[in-house]
Amino acid sequence: MNGPLHGVRVIDLTSVAMGPYATQIMGDMGADVIKIESKDGDVFRHVAPARHAGMGAPFLNLNRNKRSVVLDLKSAPDAAQLRELVRHADVFVSNVRPKSMARLGLDDAALRALNPRLIYCAAVGFSEKGRYAGRPAFDDIIQAMSGLAAVQANPQTGHPAYVNTILADKTAGLTVAYAVAMALYERERSGLGQAIEVPMFETLAAFTMVEHLAGHTFAPPEGPMGYERLLSSARRPYRTQDGFIALLPYTTAQWQRFFRLAGRPEVAEDPQYMEPAQRSRNIHALYGMLADLVLQRTTAQWLALLADADIPHSEVLSMEAVMADPHLRESGLVQAHAHPTEGALQMLGIPTGFSRTPGSIRAPAPALGQHRIDDIANEWSAAAG
Repeated sequence: MNGPLHGVRVIDLTSVAMGPYATQIMGDMGADVIKIESKDGDVFRHVAPARHAGMGAPFLNLNRNKRSVVLDLKSAPDAAQLRELVRHADVFVSNVRPKSMARLGLDDAALRALNPRLIYCAAVGFSEKGRYAGRPAFDDIIQAMSGLAAVQANPQTGHPAYVNTILADKTAGLTVAYAVAMALYERERSGLGQAIEVPMFETLAAFTMVEHLAGHTFAPPEGPMGYERLLSSARRPYRTQDGFIALLPYTTAQWQRFFRLAGRPEVAEDPQYMEPAQRSRNIHALYGMLADLVLQRTTAQWLALLADADIPHSEVLSMEAVMADPHLRESGLVQAHAHPTEGALQMLGIPTGFSRTPGSIRAPAPALGQHRIDDIANEWSAAAG
């Protein structure tokens, strides 16, 4: 099966999560991804749990559909081998700091001089245009700096909090993937490569502020920052008599149906809650009423009551329940795979579907240095003619 990026050759000089997530997406979509590692390997190789050293679960989940080559880029012969491979590459992705890449002679200008069609993507913590250029960046730091941790603040204590997933890494990784795809599309018209910079800080600040810029969208401001509905202290999974449900009436019709189902028809006719602009101003009180009403029934009773009401709702699934969800298994997202050294694995498949050129999982995450750069260089050279 050939994905939409079949034939695209990617050199992946990234580690941990942001870059590997992006290049795995490219690999899933058919690209030939060569992961360049030091003799110690990607840091995520060593994150538990693992069945064997160097093959930790996070690494397995971020590096399928790639080949692994070990190089010491401070060594002139190894760096020369990489430059030779660059001559036949389409994409080069790095999350090494740009100054370090320049010292190694692997900066954008040097590599695109060898291959003018090269798409060179620097996945960095902070844009090189600003004063934070070159600072170290990790997911927690970017969540804090982008406003995301403040948005997640505990309503009772006001203490900022992190989202319990590597949201900054994965959001920036998705940005790398789509930026590279757009650059490849443009190259089909111009015949030329170009440099791309994807900085985590800027990416997450833009991501967070889409709705939370709010009143400060206007100059002068028309109100405070923060999307009020999302920041309501009453917005949360709602406690039932025996558990929790997620519930989100959104349109006027949905709110009206909810209050009638809940035995409060008078609220369904109250303009301070049913007129959209008024509802927005009274959202805290509205969510408070919702929370009080949900507490009056069990989870099963609410699920039965809401089943045909066309009101968005759900059980609150544990991580185990997500992996066992029948819809995800029917859609093919949850898959079983056999790794040659790690044995049976449970894996998340490819959520994006293409009618003619679907992506595929063709190879599991590689062992450190499993492949030889000479073999790959010869293969790419022959393919280039």
